[in-house]
Amino acid sequence: MLIVKSLHIIFMVTWFAGLFYLPRLFVYHAMASPDDRVGIERFCVMERKLYYGIMTPGAVLTIAFGLWLWLGYGISGGWLHAKLVLVALLVALHVYLGRLMADFRAGRNRHSHVFYRWLNEIPALPILVAIVFLVVMKPF
Repeated sequence: MLIVKSLHIIFMVTWFAGLFYLPRLFVYHAMASPDDRVGIERFCVMERKLYYGIMTPGAVLTIAFGLWLWLGYGISGGWLHAKLVLVALLVALHVYLGRLMADFRAGRNRHSHVFYRWLNEIPALPILVAIVFLVVMKPF
């Protein structure tokens, strides 16, 4: 079970790195000049590779290994149900970032770089802190 826990942590860190970095790429992409076609294409490639090559496999493997741990230890305590709600919020954030990436790729970005700066910090960090709190403290 120790190997499963270790792999779960590795893939979770990978997923979170992507959740924090993709909005940062959106900031730079939104700041790019519309006539900088090479730069805009470079951002599209970086965003796509991060989302499909790193974030999505990290998310899928995090959830898979989490389910494996869940089967090994069982379901007990309200803290686990709260954690699952937070994980569902992270999955929703992941999907939302994918939609924003698709909008950028299609030239339909509707937000400023300031919006992406807020998106970079606000959603993922409090959820991460709450999940760690629930796992370590198991308050209920």
